[in-house]
Amino acid sequence: MARFGLYERSEGGSQAGTALAFLFIGLGIGALSALLFAPQSGEKTRKLIRRKYENALDTVEDWSDQAGDVWEKSVDYAKDTRDRVSEKVAPMAKAALRRD
Repeated sequence: MARFGLYERSEGGSQAGTALAFLFIGLGIGALSALLFAPQSGEKTRKLIRRKYENALDTVEDWSDQAGDVWEKSVDYAKDTRDRVSEKVAPMAKAALRRD
């Protein structure tokens, strides 16, 4: 087990999951600090937050669409590869069965 400061990582855990958790905690603390020390009025801050929120939603939607496109292309590629391999292996399988 590796130990980093007061944090002890288990062997079965995911380092990526832990890193993302700490990333989001840091982002939350940074966002809260920015709001507390914002130089503009509350109304401007609320508009800015709303605009940033809508932009973030648009970005997540775009990423979701892109991930769906990549998934579909991957599935199509896997099916094509399976078909090509089946076409090449089928004659060999038949020949092997004839020998038995």
